[in-house]
Amino acid sequence: MTEETPGFEEKPDVPSGATPEDAEPAGAPQEGAAPAGDASAQIAGLTAQLDQVRKALEERTADLQRLQAEFQNYRRRVERDRITVKEIAIANLLTELLPVLDDIGRAREHGELVGGFKSVGESLETVAAKMGLQQFGKEGEPFDPTIHEALMHSYAPDVTETTCVAILQPGYRIGERTIRPARVAVAEPQPGAQTVKADEATEAADDKESGGPDEG
Repeated sequence: MTEETPGFEEKPDVPSGATPEDAEPAGAPQEGAAPAGDASAQIAGLTAQLDQVRKALEERTADLQRLQAEFQNYRRRVERDRITVKEIAIANLLTELLPVLDDIGRAREHGELVGGFKSVGESLETVAAKMGLQQFGKEGEPFDPTIHEALMHSYAPDVTETTCVAILQPGYRIGERTIRPARVAVAEPQPGAQTVKADEATEAADDKESGGPDEG
């Protein structure tokens, strides 16, 4: 009978030169190594997250551009409204001053714009001009119903179209805005004058072609 030595256990045979690690099964996975399938899934997840972030950034950028365009439109609209309100206020103020300017003009025509009244009148006209007020209306210019108001009408043989022959009250404008039309007296061509002139022109042409009027 064989006696076992106390304190020793039987161990499997290990080939000579081999370490205990070599004795582990070859197919066992190493600790800490991630499977290839898990790495691909992580990459796919990160790519999806990146696409979501990129899409969100594009949406926010589009929102910002839209807000910026709306703000620019708002600023332009406010500036345009501000200019319009200013022009209306100036036009209303100058409209109230037109009777005073008319009095100054009549006083000048009658030689009464003298002394201190002359200085005040000219100063007022200068201020009104600086605010953009322009006077218009001259004798001899063609009648334009958009800027002229005819108060008197007559016929004249020396006009070829409806013409302003007298300025009864000058007109005023601010820029392109007419705040008061010029009140004028107009004259139209004399009835039949055009026919007479046409006949005279025809006779002159005939005389020129025939070498001159016939001698008596």
